[in-house]
Amino acid sequence: MDRRNFIKSTSGVIVVASSMPEKIAAAPGFSMLFFQTNWGFTGTLDEYCAKTKNAGYDGIELWWPGTLAEQNELFAALKKHKMAVGFLCDGSENDPKAHLENFKKQVSAAVGNTFQKPIYINCHSGKDFFKPEDNQLFIDFTTATSKTAGIPIYHETHRGRMLYAAHVTKDFLQKNTDLRLTLDISHWCNVHESLLQNQPEAVKIALERTGHIHTRVGHEEGPQVNDPRAPEWKEAFEAHLTWWDKVVALKKEKGEQLTLLTEFGPPNYMPTLPYTNQPVADQWAINVFMMQMLKKRYL
Repeated sequence: MDRRNFIKSTSGVIVVASSMPEKIAAAPGFSMLFFQTNWGFTGTLDEYCAKTKNAGYDGIELWWPGTLAEQNELFAALKKHKMAVGFLCDGSENDPKAHLENFKKQVSAAVGNTFQKPIYINCHSGKDFFKPEDNQLFIDFTTATSKTAGIPIYHETHRGRMLYAAHVTKDFLQKNTDLRLTLDISHWCNVHESLLQNQPEAVKIALERTGHIHTRVGHEEGPQVNDPRAPEWKEAFEAHLTWWDKVVALKKEKGEQLTLLTEFGPPNYMPTLPYTNQPVADQWAINVFMMQMLKKRYL
C-alpha cells in the first residue's frame, strides 16, 4: 500500500475519546475562542486567513512580524477576513540580558501596535539553562506590561524555555501569583517521559493558572503523536482531554475567557517516512479535527 492510499484508508479511523465532561453552567463572561497556527502553512497570509476563516476558527496565532511591511500585510489580511490575532514573542540569545532586551522589544511592539489589539500574547521566554533569577525577570516584565496594556500575557510550558518542566513551573507559579500559562502540556509528557501521573500537584496548579491552551497531544517519547485519531494513542489522547476538561471547567465556573490553539505541527514535529521526508498524516486536517472535536465537547 502506498502512502496516499494508506492515509486515505486510515483517515476515517477516529479514536473514541473519553466520555464527555460533566455539563457545567457557565458563569457570565465565559467564552472560548479557537485559533489556528500558521506553522507549516506555505501560502500567503491572505490565503492562510481565508482558509482559517472558512474552517471555522475565530483567529490566528503567529510570531510578531518584525518589519513594517510584514505588519501591513498581516493586519490587512486580518481586517479583510475579520480575524482575531494572538502573537508569539520570544528571545533567542544565549546571554540572559541580551535575550531579555530582545524579548521586551517584541512584547512592547506587539501590545502597543496601532493596527489591532491582540487577544493575548504567548511567550517563549527565557531558557532552561538560565538561572532562576534571570528567568524571573521575564515574569516581572510581563506582569507589569499585562496590567498596563490590559492584554493577557502568557508564558508557554515549552521544552528549552524557562517553564520546560512541571516541577520548575510549579516553583515559579508558587512564587508569582500573577503568572499565567499557555499550557502545552505535551512538552512535559516528553520531558518527564510520562503522562505525569507522579506530579499531580504541579499539574493541578498549572491547570488552575492556564489562560491559553495549545491543543497538541504528546506522549512519553515525543511532543506530538503522529495522528490523535489513531487508536494506538487513545491513552495519551484521553490524558490530554482530561487536563483540558479541568481548565474549561474552571473557566466556566469563573466566567473567564479561554483561548485555544490547534498546534499540530509539520515535519519534523510530524513524523515522516524514511528517506522521503513525507509526513505520515495531514497536519491541516488534524488541526481542524481537533478544533471541531473540542467545540463539540465544550460548546
